[in-house]
Amino acid sequence: MTIIAVTGLVTFKKLLSSTTDDWVDKMNHVYTVTILIILATVITTNQFVGDPIFCWVPAEFTSSYEAYTKWYCWIKNTYFVPISDTIPTDVNVRSNAELTYYQWVPLILTFMAFMFKFPNLLWKMMNTHTGLNLIKMVSIAEKTMLSSKDERNEHIKHMAIFLNMWFRSHHYYQHNFVTRAKSRVSRVLCFVCNKREGKYLTALYFNIKAMYVANVIGQFYLLNGFLGMDYNSLGYNVLDGITESENWRESPRFPRVTLCDFRIRQLQNIQRFTVQCVLPINLFNEKVFIFLWFWYFFIAVLSCINLFRWFLLLVMRKNNYMFIRKYLKLSITGDDKVMTAGEKKLCRRFAEYYLRDDGCFVLRILALNSSDVIVADLIEQLWEMFKEQKDRELRRKSQEKQEEVDEYPDMPYIDQETDDQ
Repeated sequence: MTIIAVTGLVTFKKLLSSTTDDWVDKMNHVYTVTILIILATVITTNQFVGDPIFCWVPAEFTSSYEAYTKWYCWIKNTYFVPISDTIPTDVNVRSNAELTYYQWVPLILTFMAFMFKFPNLLWKMMNTHTGLNLIKMVSIAEKTMLSSKDERNEHIKHMAIFLNMWFRSHHYYQHNFVTRAKSRVSRVLCFVCNKREGKYLTALYFNIKAMYVANVIGQFYLLNGFLGMDYNSLGYNVLDGITESENWRESPRFPRVTLCDFRIRQLQNIQRFTVQCVLPINLFNEKVFIFLWFWYFFIAVLSCINLFRWFLLLVMRKNNYMFIRKYLKLSITGDDKVMTAGEKKLCRRFAEYYLRDDGCFVLRILALNSSDVIVADLIEQLWEMFKEQKDRELRRKSQEKQEEVDEYPDMPYIDQETDDQ
């Protein structure tokens, strides 16, 4: 019943609802979160449905004394001393050997699941500040793949019109000292969030990916403090001792047989007892945290490689040009599939000054979560709009030049654009 209740509140479909990132991000905030929630649910069920601890009490203890001893030792913590060692007489030494984690395992697993989900929640809340709903864009692109030809063309046209308006609305309208300073900072520090420079989404996404890496590495150190052991080396120790069955059965990190001290007051007399207890839950806890060590290591490696890959994609501006050129070669070059020098120059301006970093990033996300065919058609629509805008600008400039020539026919005219070149 507990599993059904939890999975009813947090369904897999709701966790998988994010379509504005790549598969490595989903490994962090979808699959890892799902695994942690399932493990927390199973451990919680074992704790409250079964008996998490059994204690060997003296023969004179009644059933009520035995029940009291069991729950007292479960709540207070037990400590571990190897069966071959003598129990220390110093109470402080016993306290330092206490196991303080096993009651709180479900809570720490739930907290860890939240930490894996937090970067994605932050990404969802902050990426809409640019005025673009990425989730809606991806949803439309997915529906477009299954639509008829006319509906497909209509959807792509509407998406292109909206993106064109979005690109134009994020350009600077005033070029003063402040805007020039912001522009210089954005060029030097590529990951400064700046909407007008077309770097907000790219910078935000890179920071979110860095948070995924920091989170998975930080959770190793979190478990070090929580478990009270060197959790970082757990996986290596398991691999080293996996052939030694005795070491595998008797793990000092997750002991099954522990000791518990408690005192009972009878009138003015205080009697101290030391009993031996068995923690069946630790048999499961050990396998859980060993599995999590290898899973976290796998996620950490994937996240670091993915972060480095996106770093290269976002920092090297040539990647935007190559990305756009790959799709444009399918539509603007005809059968020869070779772009002319003029087309290459215009394509570079299209990628770097029209789409810019944020525009190319949106198209990458659409390609990751929909289809290359949809993205190719969308880029073709944006390309046509870009060329129309360039033609209008050229006609306007030509008209302005002609008006100046008509107004001052005797003044020699200098082509400013030619002179700048």
